[in-house]
Amino acid sequence: MVLAAALSACGKTENQQTPPAAKVRIETLQSQALSINSELSGRIAAPRVAEVRARVDGVVLQRTFREGSDVKRGDVLFRIDPAPFKADLDSAQASLSKAEATAFQARLQAQRYAKLIADQAISAQEYDNARASKRQADAEVAANRAAVQRAKLNLGYATVTAPISGRVGRALVTEGALVGQNESTPLALIQQLDPIYADLTQSTRELNELRRALRAGQLQKIGKDQAKATLIQDDGSLYPLPGKLLFADISVDPSTGQIILRSEFPNPNLDLLPGSFVRVRLEQAVNRQGISVPQRAIQRDSAGIAQVLLLDAENRVVQHPVQLGGVQQDRWIVTEGLKPGDRIIVEGLQHARPGERVDIDASPLPLAQNPGQ
Repeated sequence: MVLAAALSACGKTENQQTPPAAKVRIETLQSQALSINSELSGRIAAPRVAEVRARVDGVVLQRTFREGSDVKRGDVLFRIDPAPFKADLDSAQASLSKAEATAFQARLQAQRYAKLIADQAISAQEYDNARASKRQADAEVAANRAAVQRAKLNLGYATVTAPISGRVGRALVTEGALVGQNESTPLALIQQLDPIYADLTQSTRELNELRRALRAGQLQKIGKDQAKATLIQDDGSLYPLPGKLLFADISVDPSTGQIILRSEFPNPNLDLLPGSFVRVRLEQAVNRQGISVPQRAIQRDSAGIAQVLLLDAENRVVQHPVQLGGVQQDRWIVTEGLKPGDRIIVEGLQHARPGERVDIDASPLPLAQNPGQ
């Protein structure tokens, strides 16, 4: 009786020291169509940029635009003193009139000599001289006409107009400035801002991996004109207007091993300014059998390797490494390590230990935490 009592006491002590199984919440993985996103960095660039320069030398008389305003192609921006160019035009036109009079006289003389040479009233040398004089006079007229045309161009260049439509920045010269002395002086900068480009950089390694996956049939290519682009602003919020991928450059930067991808975004309110550093999420392919897990289910070891906690058939915890792709909303895309039907722990990870049995909490999650929402 004493021995039985002692054994009973020992059993009670062991039962009291055995901790209860931890309770966890799980998610059973299912495959679904997932877009393969790449989050790339780059800078905003204007599609069209025109540096307005002085094409003739002179003194700026007037600036006719408001700095920071929108201008249309052909709008007058600056007026350079036109008086010297008007005088050059008058001189060129006078020279043209003189050359035309000389050509008229040479033409009449050639016509008279043509009749006289038929009657052998003049020598052939005199007739040849008259014909040569006519041609020289005609050439002089052509040269003076070109001089008149150039003088008209210079007079027109004295009125500086906008070569493109867009937004003009600050004026680079003021009234009274002497411009165009042996160089084309910059006067202002015009940039087209709507729509606007985002030039991104992607490593050739990532691009080649994507191409290999497409060729192997692991991913499906997004149809033509369907590649979506989402711009991430400085505060982490998403730009409200969607963009699209235009093209990838055909050359690689030898210093960085990266390639340029150009995307386009609407910019009606001019929130995106050239030169700004941005991040853009590109949808480059689709995985029809993709698997994703909640971000909170991912753990990392001391080496930075991503891991999840699985449950086996006996509800024992198994630590399993995975390879991660991009992020969609609050879920990681898993490229390797998991398959449909796997049960992963999403809550209670701090109490779950590899090799131990756990209890599954089957109570419904709040709507905001439901993995299916």
